[in-house]
Amino acid sequence: MRDVIVVGAGGGGPVVAKELAAFGLDVLLLEAGPHYTDPRASWTHYENDANNPLTGFLRFGPSDRDKPAWLREEPQNSYVLQLAGVGGTTQHYYGNSPRAYRGLFAGYDGPDKDAYDTEHAFPFPYEELVPYYEWVEATLPVQTAAMGTKETVFFRGAEQLGIPVQTTKDTLRDSYRPQENAILQPGGTAGLTTDPARLRYPQATGCTYCGFCLEGCMEPIKAPRNQFAKRSTDNSYVPMALTASAWSREGRDVTLIPDAFVLKVHTERRGSRTVATGVTWRDTRTGERHREDAEVVVLAGGATETPRLWLGSGLPNPNGWVGRGYTDHFLDGVTGLFDEETGSSKGPSSAARCDFPGRGALEQLGLPPAMQAFTMALSDSGIRGRYTNGRGMQGPWDGRAGRVLGPELKDAMRNGIDNLVNILILTGDDVQARNRVVLSAFPPDEHGAVAKVIMNGRARTRRTVDNREFLARKATELLRKAGARRVYRYDWAPLLLHVHSSMRMGHSPDDSVLNADAESRWVGNLYVADNSALPNALGGPNPTLTTQALATRTAEKILTKHFGGTPWVRTGTPTPSTDPRISQAL
Repeated sequence: MRDVIVVGAGGGGPVVAKELAAFGLDVLLLEAGPHYTDPRASWTHYENDANNPLTGFLRFGPSDRDKPAWLREEPQNSYVLQLAGVGGTTQHYYGNSPRAYRGLFAGYDGPDKDAYDTEHAFPFPYEELVPYYEWVEATLPVQTAAMGTKETVFFRGAEQLGIPVQTTKDTLRDSYRPQENAILQPGGTAGLTTDPARLRYPQATGCTYCGFCLEGCMEPIKAPRNQFAKRSTDNSYVPMALTASAWSREGRDVTLIPDAFVLKVHTERRGSRTVATGVTWRDTRTGERHREDAEVVVLAGGATETPRLWLGSGLPNPNGWVGRGYTDHFLDGVTGLFDEETGSSKGPSSAARCDFPGRGALEQLGLPPAMQAFTMALSDSGIRGRYTNGRGMQGPWDGRAGRVLGPELKDAMRNGIDNLVNILILTGDDVQARNRVVLSAFPPDEHGAVAKVIMNGRARTRRTVDNREFLARKATELLRKAGARRVYRYDWAPLLLHVHSSMRMGHSPDDSVLNADAESRWVGNLYVADNSALPNALGGPNPTLTTQALATRTAEKILTKHFGGTPWVRTGTPTPSTDPRISQAL
């Protein structure tokens, strides 16, 4: 019998596992996908090899790449960009780690309070989460992004928008700034050369400016795993969890089992309560099934898989909100074509941003060439100048919004990607019950019923739509002022990358699944610690940092409620994940 079972080793699960293991608890961490213990031996920088959703090493599928990817049903024109494997979707995230906007928390009474989805606010004040933000920021660590040419171009335009530079972790007003990201700053020869012989650890440390964030991080060459530049959880929290006895006085190493797809959460009745008691999981390599029991079960499979597992296990859903409220930042893309070199292929892929609290955010976005072409062709508006599907919005961008193809695409990419600056639009997306995850009517696979993602015809609230249009126009204005000679807007079909809220915590038991401690309202000893636990879309900021801060808080609640521990975040000092004791123990 374990103390705690954590299901999912993505952005949130390893946080809970590491924190509880540091206090000596027996933690089992189960991950459906593979564990790449030596990425340099398993990965490449080839885009199709990495990102092909059917065969890439970064996909939602088993470790054996000769086997098909796992099925999901997406009835609308959309693309769920989520991964299986230790590190989850953080394996290819860009490390962006902004805090949420304050207007989405209980008790906010600022002059712009009506700009937020306060009906679905966090069930506690923003100030309560700040110590957990600080703990995660020190652990990863989160640092100000390294700057280069593309950031200079972005800031040149941002300055002309008439908004100030932001100098605090908390976003209090419209502003621009370097990203706070979970990527180690370049040191030594890193960022100063492209010669692989000079980019070896310890001569080079931190970000080597390779520009391949989307393909996972394995830089610098020969670095210990916990010194890889990008602080995805496979490089930070997972190594800490696996070596807890080496760096924590009370620590006990986490047991990690990859290729372990959880099929069912088990419960039993204890008096008047239903309580989680364990899980059954399937070894995806051998097909064998195993059962493990624990005092506490934590679900951290992500905003799509956690509700699928809940529904597939037949767990209670009396208010019908399991899987509902699926928010996704209603992304869009705008690209500027410049006559000067922008350095889009170099350095951290996203290192600059503008924030517009109550609306959302703009992020500079670097992409490798194939993904650049893919994103320029993902649209709800048809082909620019050919047909519009009834959309094709006109605005300050050149021509109508839509797919960039043919001669226009060739012109845009005539010098590869280093004459482009992309801006990713992140809206403050309102929670809506009709956007949800359900069990598909497709035949089940070897793991049971598969997930169906329903965006209800991509219907949005008026506020969400207005946010997107406002930000698209701001992005276009920024690129024009920075000197772009052409600006393209795509009107993206849903690229479901920042997804959250499908198992949301909240004030009211009428429209939430979790209470303020992230524990299920209907099943005792069952917690959620991934993006699905977020009560809303944070107003637009990237979700991983907030999920990890919330997961740290959830781990503290589990320790104090179930194992007699005492809170530590306000009194302790976090150990950085780059601590040499971790690399020595790996």
